Amino acid sequence: MATVLALTGSPSPTSRTARLAALVAADLRARGHRVRALALRELPAVPLLAAHTADPSIARAVRLVAEADALVVATPVYQAAYSGLLKVFLDLLPRHALDGRPVLPLATGGSAAHVLALDYALRPVLTALGAQVGPGRYVLDRELAAAPDGAVALTGESAAALARAVARFAAELPGAGCLTAA
Repeated sequence: MATVLALTGSPSPTSRTARLAALVAADLRARGHRVRALALRELPAVPLLAAHTADPSIARAVRLVAEADALVVATPVYQAAYSGLLKVFLDLLPRHALDGRPVLPLATGGSAAHVLALDYALRPVLTALGAQVGPGRYVLDRELAAAPDGAVALTGESAAALARAVARFAAELPGAGCLTAA
């Protein structure tokens, strides 16, 4: 099975985006994949902004990307684009950092007016890094319901649409569809 990196680009400590990524990670784990999480907000700001890849925390984050078979890239949408935090991190990756790897883009936002941010802002950058970017999912903030324990549930059509997107992504992962010996 695959090793998937769930990368979240929200600067908020109470991020709905991170909760959405955790929901997807749980689904992928249930399918037998190994999922690691990388919250970009936890990286040190000065080395990140300076693209100081020798910094141990930044080097570890870049290494996690290099070691992953696939990525889930989750971001809030601000001003009709993905987060600046995510942009800074993606900019410090080597040019072919995602060559041939499946990527599931996810975005959260307050308005349906920003749904195209996935296709017109994030997808081109991921593609430039060599990723095989599958159909992503934009989820409205109001469709994310947080439980008292911090877990998240989706309401409305978003739950079914996200399930379809994750199933499609999982089918592209290394080892997907392989039969195991009895």
